[in-house]
Amino acid sequence: MPRSERAKQFAPFDALKGLHRALRLKEFEQERIEKGDLSDEKIDKISEILNNLKFKDKIEVVYFENGHYFNENGQAKIDYAKQKIEINHKSIDFLDIMDISLLK
Repeated sequence: MPRSERAKQFAPFDALKGLHRALRLKEFEQERIEKGDLSDEKIDKISEILNNLKFKDKIEVVYFENGHYFNENGQAKIDYAKQKIEINHKSIDFLDIMDISLLK
């Protein structure tokens, strides 16, 4: 057997294709939590930042979705009519924003 072919016999074998992915998905689902409440001060801070955002401002947003908290940062596009903010092609409802800050 040529040396280049010899290594193929030691390649990892996954007898249960997709099992690892399914287990990770199940773990992700089990880690769901309830959305926390925001204080009036935090709501005022979020509203103030959203109202004062300018085009090309970079922000970091912590938001809640499907039982998990996520982070996004980048340039934001705001749609006040739909009450949504878009960062990196991710649309986030204003009500799901848990924290927001301007990046320099």
